[in-house]
Amino acid sequence: MEMTEEDSVDSTAIAENVTIAYVHTDSLLNNYKYFQDLSDKFEGKRSRLERELQGQAQVFQREVQTFQQTAGSMTMNQARAKQEELQQREQNLLMRREQLQSQLMQENAKSQNELYDKIAAYLSDYGKDKKLKMVLFYSKGSNILYADDALDITNEVIKGLNEEYRIEQSGGDDKKKTSAADTTASE
Repeated sequence: MEMTEEDSVDSTAIAENVTIAYVHTDSLLNNYKYFQDLSDKFEGKRSRLERELQGQAQVFQREVQTFQQTAGSMTMNQARAKQEELQQREQNLLMRREQLQSQLMQENAKSQNELYDKIAAYLSDYGKDKKLKMVLFYSKGSNILYADDALDITNEVIKGLNEEYRIEQSGGDDKKKTSAADTTASE
């Protein structure tokens, strides 16, 4: 089916009314201090829990070895009771590992949601301020095949998010000072 001039849409008119920008996802995550802090905190907790579990597993292995060495000097009932105790401890260790993995996954999901919410809230305010209709995340393999560099707001967004996070970390004191300075300047 061939399009006629009447069927075609004036793309210039559309482009003038559409205000879209994009953010490089990988650059945002690599340079957003809040995300880096979240990642470091998560990795630290994961490492600490892994060391704790390894320590418990080593203690358990030593007890198994001790049992194997001394089992010959135990009565049958003592050996059976100790074996049952060790099996129960092994089950407890496995359950503890699963609980901790589940807990870490839940905490990671919660952190990811908080990260998304922070970015979305910032972009909502930023978009309103800049009169944007849409902000897209751009990453390799995404549905965006081409985007003009003029639409790239990544560095501006990173700077704004990091400034917001810095103010949040300082207890909001800088924001109060900025607001007071703005009020004084406008009088």
